[in-house]
Amino acid sequence: MQFHPVHRLDGGGGAICPTLMRAMAVLLVMTLAMPLSVLADPETAQALAVVNGETITAKDVEANLGAKLTQLQEQIYNLKRQELESLIVQRLLAQEAAKRGMSVAALLDAEVTPKVGLVTQQEIETFYQANKSRMREDEATARQTIRAHLQQQKLAEQQAHFVQALRSRSKVVVHLQPPPVVRASISIDGAPIRGAKDASVTLVEFSDFHCPFCNRAQATLKQVLERYPGKVKLVYRDFPLERLHPQARNAAEAARCANAQGMFWEYHDVLYAKAPRGAPDDLRRYAEQVNLDVPKFEQCLASGAHRAGIQRDIDEGSRLGVTGTPAFFVNGRALQGAQPLEAFGRVIEEELARQ
Repeated sequence: MQFHPVHRLDGGGGAICPTLMRAMAVLLVMTLAMPLSVLADPETAQALAVVNGETITAKDVEANLGAKLTQLQEQIYNLKRQELESLIVQRLLAQEAAKRGMSVAALLDAEVTPKVGLVTQQEIETFYQANKSRMREDEATARQTIRAHLQQQKLAEQQAHFVQALRSRSKVVVHLQPPPVVRASISIDGAPIRGAKDASVTLVEFSDFHCPFCNRAQATLKQVLERYPGKVKLVYRDFPLERLHPQARNAAEAARCANAQGMFWEYHDVLYAKAPRGAPDDLRRYAEQVNLDVPKFEQCLASGAHRAGIQRDIDEGSRLGVTGTPAFFVNGRALQGAQPLEAFGRVIEEELARQ
């Protein structure tokens, strides 16, 4: 099972928590249990509740739940799809082992293990140098851990190649259907765009410059644009979580002041590289680093000219069901959390195929 990290307004992290999942499931059951007459004509239907004479109808409930229910349906589908793929792999391996009159373990020992080379010292060194700042173990222990990790990674890759070969020789028919595609209407007027402006796929990112999961997602977004040159454009929308990151809104304002000088993405990249340092002196130093007109930048920041625009982004994100960062929409299709490249690729490929 994969979890997609996200900083939420409730202060949590990781995938949507089990408590929230249960709550969303209850909401789904309640919605499905509504009388058909209520769902068919919510404007003229009976009241679901009356508060001091003010009526709450099914239309009001659905307006607030629409994005949440869509996300829940996507999560349920993804869980089923991942489990189905696991079962398909297990079945393919069991059938091949039975044909050869051996156990699955013996099959893997014959077809996978001997074909995997040992991890080299150079591979360990490269990995160690790239990740040593995050390691809590002493160097010798860390290198042993790295060796085991890289060896397991090689075994997993070789097993995946073997399973793919089995699958190509087999007849595998998948009947699991994804949920209906639901698209949100999202404005991108005036928002910074990276990539070809006439690209057929629009990837909207609601993000917070001081969110660690947003920071982690930047490398993946770069890979997305590199994989689909001219086909995907990235649109940035602000969603600073001030309860978690008190200086995030200031960083968002600073980025908009940089955008006023045509340097949004340069400033954007520095903000993420230096996060979460966002004091006034830091913001000025970043402006100098990307060669902005610093007095003009500081005047813009002091004026608060972009506060209302940031609030509009937050309000729209909330309307769309965004509860944490990062949150993405691919041609209006919601993807919550710091998704892997494959997750973006799957949705983007579907959107390109539609065209």
